Amino acid sequence: MAESTKKSTCAAPGCGKFADLQCPKCLSLGLPPTAFCSQDCFKAAWPVHKATHGPAVAPSDGLPQMYAGFQFAGPLRPGFQSPMRHVPPHIPRPDYAETGEPRSERTAKTSTVIEVKTPEQIQAMRTVCRLTREVLDEAARAVKPGVTTDEIDRIVHEATIARGAYPSPLNYRNFTKSCCTSVNEVVCHGIPDSRPLENGDIVNLDISVYFGGVHGDLNETYFVGEVDAEAKRLVQATYDSLQLAIASVKPGALYRDVGNIIQNFISKQGFSVVRSYCGHGIGKLFHTTPSIPHYSSIRVQSLAMFQLCCVLLNGCLDV
Repeated sequence: MAESTKKSTCAAPGCGKFADLQCPKCLSLGLPPTAFCSQDCFKAAWPVHKATHGPAVAPSDGLPQMYAGFQFAGPLRPGFQSPMRHVPPHIPRPDYAETGEPRSERTAKTSTVIEVKTPEQIQAMRTVCRLTREVLDEAARAVKPGVTTDEIDRIVHEATIARGAYPSPLNYRNFTKSCCTSVNEVVCHGIPDSRPLENGDIVNLDISVYFGGVHGDLNETYFVGEVDAEAKRLVQATYDSLQLAIASVKPGALYRDVGNIIQNFISKQGFSVVRSYCGHGIGKLFHTTPSIPHYSSIRVQSLAMFQLCCVLLNGCLDV
């Protein structure tokens, strides 16, 4: 195995040790390197890790069993998923990290109160959101044809724990990955797997980080290689509608205005809005009040914090 000058976390499930040995196959294929702490960990992880090298090493019996009989909306097909990655024990974590059950969120659902952040909470949110942005930027640099979304998940996982933070999606309601990667017709919350990104794909990277007792949550969509004009137009319209919505957020505004602004803008572009999902409050809880559907009529309170998720479709509204 090749040696690296950069210290990473061992990719073998359950290890968590620092690692400086790189998979030679990843290097030969031009993929982002995967590190292991020893030959033993490399051998133990090989049956799963080899799937990240592409279709040639994937099983020949078609799709993963969990997708048997699934009705796909387009040509995209999922790959195989690697085991859940390990978080070192010294990293502070949310209440669902061990059990998969977000107990605090379930308790909060009995209330419609929208938390108004204190100055201290606002500073904590600024810190965690800055870390989340840094992690997203690291992941984005890996986006290119031939790279698997599972490899991007590894990069996100390592970048997060390197900052002393916990990847919020990991084991949230038993979600097995450290980020969401949604390719082409996948609307959101796509699961990283062994499928290599292809020239012409678009991929949304949804990154969430828990640090200092609060969560940060953001996402962006990236072009993989050369994409067609319609894909560029869709992504640009999504970005532009988001910027218009952000500009409207201020004390006294209505949550429903956010949806109205997005809808009015993108309908003129010939696209439609996904109505199956909405924005959400964030802070001490990963998902909390307020929900921000397009039909909401609740007034925005000063210093409330939430995530805007602009999800547009080029085609029908069925999700």
